[in-house]
Amino acid sequence: MRFGPLSHPQMSSPRGLHYRACAGPEPCVLFQKGICMNEPNAIELVACIGLDWADRRHVICLQATGCPEAESLQLEQKPDALHEWIAQQRVRFQGGKVGIAIEQTRGAVIHALMMYDFLELYPINPKALARFREAFRVSGAKDDPSDAELLMDMLRLHRNRLRAWLPDTVETRRLQILAEYRRKLVNNRIRHTNRITSLLKMYFPQALDWAGELGTMQSCDFLQKWPTLTAIQQTRPAQLRKFYLDHHSRNLALIEERLAQIRTARSLTDDPAIVETLSLAVQAEAAQLRPVIEWIPRYDHIIAQQFALHPEHELFESFPGAGPVYAPRLLIALGTDRSRWASSADLQSHSGIAPVTEQSGNSCWVHRRLACSNFIRQTFHEFAAQSIQWSSWARAYYDQMRDRGLRHPAAVRALAFKWIRIIYRCWKDRQPYQEEIHLKALRDKRSPLAGKLD
Repeated sequence: MRFGPLSHPQMSSPRGLHYRACAGPEPCVLFQKGICMNEPNAIELVACIGLDWADRRHVICLQATGCPEAESLQLEQKPDALHEWIAQQRVRFQGGKVGIAIEQTRGAVIHALMMYDFLELYPINPKALARFREAFRVSGAKDDPSDAELLMDMLRLHRNRLRAWLPDTVETRRLQILAEYRRKLVNNRIRHTNRITSLLKMYFPQALDWAGELGTMQSCDFLQKWPTLTAIQQTRPAQLRKFYLDHHSRNLALIEERLAQIRTARSLTDDPAIVETLSLAVQAEAAQLRPVIEWIPRYDHIIAQQFALHPEHELFESFPGAGPVYAPRLLIALGTDRSRWASSADLQSHSGIAPVTEQSGNSCWVHRRLACSNFIRQTFHEFAAQSIQWSSWARAYYDQMRDRGLRHPAAVRALAFKWIRIIYRCWKDRQPYQEEIHLKALRDKRSPLAGKLD
């Protein structure tokens, strides 16, 4: 997860990405400030800590409030050592608030630190630390002790510009971990099917038609039974027919067509060095793909159960096209803390849907936002694409963007920009979305979309 709307002047925008269509009256880039020390309700930290974590040992730089000197130490990456050190700090500072700056938003160290109420965690974007380091070390020198000191200085000197991390509810965090890992399984399925496609094209392209849709159990069974053209041509037609029927392929005409093609097919190559090695690779990929296919429905079932138990599931189920996949992901994106997002523009920037505007003199450049959570950006983008089938105004707006010359991805992105404003207002008011109310608002405002809805 990325923190803050960061941009880089050398980031290029791919051709055809019309981000100006997303522009609106609200600013696209917001700088999120955390607790300001000048606010009356701000809690003063009794100590600032910079923690540079690693797999084997952690480097810590600590400076107590009012103390001119900083302390440095190292801890082994062991739960007992970390918890013992935290307990010592609780006793030392008598339970006062201790701030910790760390280059991590999730992982072993964060999981351990979030258990303690007297610790206030400040995740630092690695890019922000790198820029901070370059400001004082133009040589590019880097080591763990100096990074820990820089993290501590960022917190001690610029706390008013940092945002404290507060964990969401247990139900929401559980859904987040489940949904994110499900997406990783889907990505693995895509990765394996792409590899299988590439391998088959090099020696057995007919299998792409005969095995059925890749990414299914039928295709895995087919490729593990018959990884070569010779193997399948030596199989009796009755056995092949039974295979398709056992895998719920009920199109008898298609089955007979495939059997006829198998009888008369010619191999792309007979070179044993190619056929034998690539067929083994296909079988290996199919074997790895099988458990991924099995686990995705299991995750879907668990996510559906957990989402149904979440107190805010009805709100996110109300958005057209959200369904069992995107409704939990929208909930994860917004969370349950209503003070988390100051405005819809804040959420648009964090999600990466809002573009970055760079202006210098008479030149203005609008380009894609790269410093964001890919999972969150993907959530809003894919939900917007789904909503086109279920929402009349979403279809009208998408068609309007296409008529203006935008390609499909840019039109969907512009629609997602609009959806975030609506989702944010429903979330802020704790009111489920109602299509009729939104359509009435469009007509009352005499929106150009209203004419396309009649």
